[in-house]
Amino acid sequence: MKKRLLVFPCGSEIGLEIHRALRYSTHFDLIGASSVDDHGRFVYENYVGGLPFHDHPDFAARLTEIVQAQRIDALYPTMDAVADTVQHLAAHLGIRAIGSGPETTRLCASKRLTYAALDGLIPIPSRYPDIAGIPAYPVFIKPDRGYGSRHAARADDADDAVALLARRPGQDMLILEYLPGREWTVDCFSDRHGALLFHAARGRDRISNGISVRTSPDAAFADLFANWATIINRTLRPRGAWFFQAKLGQDGCPKLLEVAARFAGSSALQRGLGVNLPLLSAFDAFDWPVSILANPYPIVLDRALENRFRIQLDYRHVYVDLDDCLLIQGRVNVTLLAFLYQAINNGCTVTLLTRHAGDLNNTLIKMRLDSLFDNVMHIKDGSSKAHHIHPAAAIFIDDSFQERADVRHRLGIPVFSPDMIEALL
Repeated sequence: MKKRLLVFPCGSEIGLEIHRALRYSTHFDLIGASSVDDHGRFVYENYVGGLPFHDHPDFAARLTEIVQAQRIDALYPTMDAVADTVQHLAAHLGIRAIGSGPETTRLCASKRLTYAALDGLIPIPSRYPDIAGIPAYPVFIKPDRGYGSRHAARADDADDAVALLARRPGQDMLILEYLPGREWTVDCFSDRHGALLFHAARGRDRISNGISVRTSPDAAFADLFANWATIINRTLRPRGAWFFQAKLGQDGCPKLLEVAARFAGSSALQRGLGVNLPLLSAFDAFDWPVSILANPYPIVLDRALENRFRIQLDYRHVYVDLDDCLLIQGRVNVTLLAFLYQAINNGCTVTLLTRHAGDLNNTLIKMRLDSLFDNVMHIKDGSSKAHHIHPAAAIFIDDSFQERADVRHRLGIPVFSPDMIEALL
């Protein structure tokens, strides 16, 4: 029987990566939950909205209702602060929380506590108690608790430092040595027995809003980072996926930026090599043994915004063109093909409407499309495609604007060009 995991908040970058990493698993069912109406609603098929924020007085009661109604086996928190809250609630509810335990999460949530725990074991940026204690500029100022470089900035002089601190009154801010060099993330995995099973460094090659949006494996300082991973694992005792970040100082040596008791969003790079950190963490949370096998090929991950659509459209029959539509420049349009199989999975019939000039049967066999369609209509008499469509609960897909306009005018059904298919997926 599949284990049912509640991912919260599911619309965060971590929540979206959990969906990508576990959606094909035969061991887990995913239920997404969010406090705000975010992208998770478009991604998670089973979605619960309106859950109060984790620090709201009603959060525990509402979470209990969801756990019971959805028959949840484990909570998968996607933010450090949320993890600290749900770990205690999970124990109260008699279910599991995926990830490191409360003490590790508490230490990693605070950079000040992380530095204190690792001071003398791993090189750490110099820290200054206040502006008067800064020996030289620039310095780097950032919140003790936070992620993605939010509210963090370089101060080039005392006026900058005063202004930056004034923007965050009452917030615990760190004043640190400025590190000007290259930056790395080291993805790690520790099992329930405390064994460090995996560590791999990758360069933060392009960064946007504090997130590494281009990353690739990097062997620089491999032995050093391996030693750091061993020390952090022994000192902080993380469980499941975790990571640390390092940056090159002015002396040419890396220093520790932070440790996080969860996987990083761009650790999807490791998944591309065969190391699915979110899935491994879920397995480990249920005390299932895991092993790791990484492929050795070169790889680069580059991230960008993606589109998701929700169309309120009920259709049971799909009519689709062949040339310059399902076949483009002699190759199968794989996006359209994916949609056709989605339609088939949903019980739709798929009909090919084509004016193909060659031997249609040979073309379909050559392109391995000969068993795809419920019906094939090869129009040779120049008649309108509208004459071959039963309009009830039907949609029409064709690259030709003229064909689409004619069908739309005659039958009034929705019509789509190939560039519109992503709206149907």
